[in-house]
Amino acid sequence: MANIKSAKKRVLVNAKKNEQNKAIRSAVKTEIKKIDLLIKENKLEEAKACLSQAFSAIDSACSKNIFHTNNAARKKAKLAKKVDSALASVKVEEAPVKKAVKKVKAEVVEQAPAQEEPAKEPAEAPKKTTTRKPRAKKVEAAE
Repeated sequence: MANIKSAKKRVLVNAKKNEQNKAIRSAVKTEIKKIDLLIKENKLEEAKACLSQAFSAIDSACSKNIFHTNNAARKKAKLAKKVDSALASVKVEEAPVKKAVKKVKAEVVEQAPAQEEPAKEPAEAPKKTTTRKPRAKKVEAAE
């Protein structure tokens, strides 16, 4: 322990700040774990909704210099990539069903009687008008 009064105070202040920073770091980790858990449980819409809370916690920690700017950006990008890839994998699994529906719709359209639409005449192009100011006349300086 330090002998000088200001050094003693610095030790106490640093210990207090260390505890505050730990709490904020822990909160960020908790938000990240929430999103991971939601992805594992296939609650992807909820995970996407929690993404903004996690981003907020990360940005808050970054503004308080608990995380470096690039570290915060890396964490946010990694989280967003996880959620997007999970959403994409679900959409890929649903895609064949949508194709089958489109095929059925196409068959129904082919079977329906064709209605002839009247031919449209091409519209005339509007005339180009210029609203330019006339050039100013040069005035020769009198000598």
